[in-house]
Amino acid sequence: MKTIVHNPFDREPVAEVPLVDWPQIDEWLNEAQLLHRDRHGWLAVHERVAILRRAADIMRERAEDLALQIVREGGKPLVDARVEAGRAINSVDLCVQALSDGGGHEIPMDLTEAGAGRTAYTFREPIGPVVAISAFNHPLNLIVHQVGPAVAAGCPVLIKPALETPLSCQSFVSILHEAGLPEAWCRFAPCGNDIAERMVTDSRTAFFSFIGSAKIGWMLRSKLAPGTRIALEHGGAAPVIVDSGVERAAVIASLLKGGFYHSGQVCVSVQRVFVPAAELKDFANDLGRAAEKLVVGDPAVAETQCGPLIRTEEVDRVERWVDDAIAAGGTLVCGGSRLSDTLFSPTVILDPPESANVSRQEIFGPVICVYGYDDIDLAIEQANALPYAFQAAVFTDRLSIANHSIGSLAGSAVMVNDHTAFRVDWMPFAGLRRSGLGVGGIAYTMADMSFEKMAVWNWPEGGFRSDR
Repeated sequence: MKTIVHNPFDREPVAEVPLVDWPQIDEWLNEAQLLHRDRHGWLAVHERVAILRRAADIMRERAEDLALQIVREGGKPLVDARVEAGRAINSVDLCVQALSDGGGHEIPMDLTEAGAGRTAYTFREPIGPVVAISAFNHPLNLIVHQVGPAVAAGCPVLIKPALETPLSCQSFVSILHEAGLPEAWCRFAPCGNDIAERMVTDSRTAFFSFIGSAKIGWMLRSKLAPGTRIALEHGGAAPVIVDSGVERAAVIASLLKGGFYHSGQVCVSVQRVFVPAAELKDFANDLGRAAEKLVVGDPAVAETQCGPLIRTEEVDRVERWVDDAIAAGGTLVCGGSRLSDTLFSPTVILDPPESANVSRQEIFGPVICVYGYDDIDLAIEQANALPYAFQAAVFTDRLSIANHSIGSLAGSAVMVNDHTAFRVDWMPFAGLRRSGLGVGGIAYTMADMSFEKMAVWNWPEGGFRSDR
């Protein structure tokens, strides 16, 4: 069995990748369990640091090749693929930094008489074998966010990439091996969904890291073996509150980036924008005119700003959702049509009904919806009404509105005068409600993949005897 990787823009085959069957996965899980149980065989921290530093150096040397691979398999415009490759390299560096910054701490024991005469401290140990499943939209940096922390924490890891974009994952795993990581500590495991489910739900899996759809993530969580820890990163329908009287050009420039970056195929992409009713039509028209100027086409061309959707079926779905929203009463400001079997035009819809899919589901395509409000609290109430909550944003030059929005919006992060898709790789990144479980970000993921072990010393009278 194999998967054929296609260029999302022209659907030409790029590569063939053999799929792994269950007997091989079963062998690798056994191997991972044995590696973890052999405490004296664990990789020392200094060995992990050296491996990760060498891997980052190799990636720096191959940064342009890695970026071009992201373009070929994922359809991300070259300018953004180069940014992703740079972020992935920085993410590996952050794993090293987190090892330097992390560690345990002393626990005070003599706060009561019961603890008197004792000393206690904590230190971190790896949680055990990690199984990770990743998404297509950031085919290199997402893999680094799942695999890098596992290697840094000292966990053996099996990684299943999205089958549309396995090449960047394969490259990163190969780079780790080239940098000195023994192959048994990190396995590239492209496989079918049925085998992936067996791998995830196996009792030998200590930690499951998932980036992908909420439907699949929550289903897999319900089937985990007792004791398996988990982190889920899904998506949302990110809301933006625009205050009255703010400087419009800067807001629109930010929304263009946050809504149409990678053609909206981002879990925190700008989707629902709430604007004062008195400014609504002018704002929507200005946003639409700016969206119409975006360069849509071949992601390998340096000038391209919006590339293809990952599958032709996604173009069909986005077109259907947009058509339904317009038929239900929304006003099409710009776009709204397929440009080819793989491209969809950047689209702005004015006041689609709350019942429309574009208002209540994650679009994951190049569509921004704009709604009017007379009362900012009602706008925030509408922004919070969905069963998803991830990152939100407010644009304002009033401190009171900024603070009010930070306190009132349901997201795990609220951006002030920035779009919802803003992220740096060291910050916490957490979906709430149906949008996920746990906290992403390099240091936070490393903490998830390890645990604080405590040693409590009850000192004998006269001290310890000499071992000699």
